[in-house]
Amino acid sequence: MSHYAVIAPPFYSHINALEQLSLALIAAGHQITFFQQIDVKHFIQTKSIGFYALGRSSHPAGSLQRTLHFAANPFGPAMFSLIEQMAKSTALFCQELPAACQQLKIDGLIVDQMEPGGALVAKKLDLPYVSVACALPLNREPGVPLPVMPFSYRQDAQARKRYETSERVYDWMMRKHDAMISQQARRFGLSGITQLHHCFSPLAQLSQLIPELDFPRHHLPSHFHSVGPLRSPTKDAVDISHREPRTLKVYASLGTLQGHRYTLFKKVVAACQRADAQLLLAHCGGLSSAQGQKLGRQSGVEIVDFVDQPQAIAAVDMTLTHGGMNTVLDSIQQRKPLLVVPLAFDQPGVAARVVHHGIGQRLSRLSGAKTWSTQLTQLSGQSETQHNLQRLQCALQRAGGISQAVKVVTQALSLGQPVLARR
Repeated sequence: MSHYAVIAPPFYSHINALEQLSLALIAAGHQITFFQQIDVKHFIQTKSIGFYALGRSSHPAGSLQRTLHFAANPFGPAMFSLIEQMAKSTALFCQELPAACQQLKIDGLIVDQMEPGGALVAKKLDLPYVSVACALPLNREPGVPLPVMPFSYRQDAQARKRYETSERVYDWMMRKHDAMISQQARRFGLSGITQLHHCFSPLAQLSQLIPELDFPRHHLPSHFHSVGPLRSPTKDAVDISHREPRTLKVYASLGTLQGHRYTLFKKVVAACQRADAQLLLAHCGGLSSAQGQKLGRQSGVEIVDFVDQPQAIAAVDMTLTHGGMNTVLDSIQQRKPLLVVPLAFDQPGVAARVVHHGIGQRLSRLSGAKTWSTQLTQLSGQSETQHNLQRLQCALQRAGGISQAVKVVTQALSLGQPVLARR
């Protein structure tokens, strides 16, 4: 039995995906320990997964709330504050993780692409590690826009110039985080590492995104594995027969970080009312009880805090989402069209790919409920969308999911050699 460390940013969607992978690895006979600040411990629901708290003085209990606040409102100065918090997190891993890995006799690391501290420490300790892209992959490629950009895919000179310019702007914004990566790499005696995308594993890189949902790529490394959703098998659909019958049933969620957006949820409710659609809305604990009750007064509207998302999506006709990777993949698995309201991070890039592959539409958060209602109605009647969803559903099944991920991870970490992807 090997003991593997899991390193991820302190965000629920990333922790949840890697928790599912961890459970599968534990079932295969391995031991798993998450390393993060103490507040992250409550994200992990499984007792069989170990947790080692870092930063007890620098990141004490209660301090994560500040980071989550910036992440939930990543506009203007708050974005730079969030980047500063990311740099501090990388510093924390580089300062405390080496001794912790040695103390617990860690054999290898599973590192989220978004947290370079895990990769730097693995290189320092000469431990094998794999990289995992829980969101859109951060691997850069000429002619492909960065994940955080909303651009559609084009290959004319103007579009490529736009991609290059936006990359320079992004690098300028991320300069404090890049400076921390460079500083810690030099401290560890590692050369040629100055940015996040320099930190990905030379053994195996896993991605929930599959090629059929991405823009065309030609330069991914040979050890890049598109495995699809890191999820346990979907349960049977939830029974909604007791609800008022309507023409269209919609599931709406803005994820765990954006579930506080009451104004947007009011627009969702209004749009569904206009379209005579039945709505199940999950706010993930972001709304107050009074706000939830107020939204739920409308006919055909059910408000919940959390729900078994795959079950909920299986029981409706359409998903309205912020563009989180997990929600989009859950919807494809259930062949449900998507209305995407991107708010931040890689969500604009996810929305662009949804539109590119004809499985949904993008909604502007600034548009009114009437516009949203029109797009909702139009999407529900598009037969071509169902054809595209079926094609992507089959592609997800072929990708192998969590069982394929376990094979790749165990082979890479046990042998310490690159695992080539099947093409």
